[in-house]
Order: sequence, then structure tokens, then C-alpha cells
Amino acid sequence: MVFSIPMRTRFRGITVREGMLFRGEAGWGEWSPFLEYDAAVAEPWLRCAEEAAAGDWPVPVRSSVPVNVTVPAVSASDAFAIVAAGGCATAKVKVAEPGQTLADDLARVEAVRAALGPAGKLRIDVNGLWSLDEAIASIPLLDRASGGLEYVEQPCASVEDLALVRRRVSVPIAADESIRRAADPYRVRDLEAADIAVLKVQPLGGVRACLRIAEDIGLPVVVSSALETSIGIAAGVALAAALPSLPYACGLATVQLLTSDVVGSPLLPVDGWLPVGVPEVSEAALGRLTAAPDRQQHWARRLAEVRAVRQDRRS
Repeated sequence: MVFSIPMRTRFRGITVREGMLFRGEAGWGEWSPFLEYDAAVAEPWLRCAEEAAAGDWPVPVRSSVPVNVTVPAVSASDAFAIVAAGGCATAKVKVAEPGQTLADDLARVEAVRAALGPAGKLRIDVNGLWSLDEAIASIPLLDRASGGLEYVEQPCASVEDLALVRRRVSVPIAADESIRRAADPYRVRDLEAADIAVLKVQPLGGVRACLRIAEDIGLPVVVSSALETSIGIAAGVALAAALPSLPYACGLATVQLLTSDVVGSPLLPVDGWLPVGVPEVSEAALGRLTAAPDRQQHWARRLAEVRAVRQDRRS
């Protein structure tokens, strides 16, 4: 089944979230690689969906996981409202949005701090959009405006620049794209480029694959979403629930960025926590959210391309 769900606000440059749901022997899995990703990049996302549908998740060591509220690159007043309504003690704020300025970012983090209060934790996500010089200049300013940043996620695109930023600023650095989109995710470790590893289950091939990376990379882990429905988020929760240590709130409270969901009881945080478990798909929701025929054909072609990549790798 191909779903199509409008976003509440533009996020990561998209306004509609699309993907496929697979029903297996043990349940449902979600395959929702972003539209610009080619078949090779999208293949690990499919492994994650297949793992979920097969019910092949490790035994959890906790029954709930702490999460942050995610703040898109919206106005300061909207950012305040999102955090005030979120009920989370930690907020992740998107910055460096194309077309916006550092002044916009400063106003946004100031508003988020006002909504969180002095005891809340505030982190920013740059998605690799700063140059090295921009990162070194901007991080101290945002650290002051925020009343203290917990960490900065992916300030620059390259691992080498991450390593340089980490040595020039006092705020901890988290690596996301440098792990999930890298040919060698362990360069972050080898170059001592980050203090924290951000892991996303779909791009990295599933819960068990992420557990192996977490063990090998030797950094504290934050589990984050890829803008999934509750079916995909459940896989991220399963990873966070299985990690031996979980020192940071996870970026898994993103279902509220969608206008609807494919399950009857969406995975939404309560007082900053998500329960561990598998939500039930709603047949009524599936009927309401099924994509148009041309989009179904698009996703069928993508799936065939990914399976062709697999076949080529085996031959």
C-alpha cells in the first residue's frame, strides 16, 4: 500500500510524505525513502521494512523512551507555540534553512528557550548546511541565544569539517548524515569528529544493523526519525528501547508533523515519552490515505529498481 500524507508545515523541503507499507507474517513495515534517493540509497530502507514486517526486533530493555519536540524552521512565535504544546523537556530546532538568516535562527532558539524554561534542553540541527567558517562563527552565537546548547547536529557536510568544528567550539557535536549517508560510517569515530552519533533505523538498514553500528562506533547514541508514520517510528522506538544506554532524548516525536497517520492510535509523546510497542494499522486510515494511481505506479517502479540493485549485488 502506498500512502500520501500532507505535512502540517514544510519540513526538509517537503509538504507531502509518501511511502509504502508492507504486511508480513508478524506485522507491518514501512518503506519511505525520500523521493530524491536513488535505488542504492533506498535499499537499506527496504531492509528495515522487511525486518519490521518479520517481527525480527531485539528484546527491549526499557518500556518507554524519552523524546524531544522537533521545531521546524518556522517563525519565533510559531516555535514558541510548538514547544509550549509539545510537553517535552527537550527541543530540537532546525536552523540554516535556505532563504533564512542567522537572525531568524537566533530569534527561533530564543523563543524555544522561553517556552522550555531554564531547565529544558535545547539542541539545533543544521543538516550540514554551514561551511566550516559559518559553523565556527554561528555556534557560539546560537549557544548564547539559546541559554546553552545541548549539542549541534551535523553543522557541516563533511566528516573532516565536523572534526575541525569540534576542535574549535565548546558545544558538543552530533553526526547524522556523516553516518547514515557515508560509505564508511566509522570515519566519524576514526577522525574523532563527533561526541554523539545520531542513528536512523530506515537509512541504516533496520534495528539490528543500528545496534551493531552503535556498538562499533563507541559513541552515545540519539535515535532519530526520518519523518515516518507511526509504523516507521515504532522501529526507531524499538532501537531506542534495545540500546544498553540511552543518555539523550530521542528525535522520534515527529508524527505530529503529519496531518494524519496510518494507525488508530498514533505514537505521540506523553510528558516527553513514547511507549515501546507496535501500533495497529487502521484499515479506515489506509483507505483515506492511499496515494493516487500515478504515485502508486511511481513507488512500484522504485521498488522494482531496488530489487534490481539487490539482484546485481548478488550476481
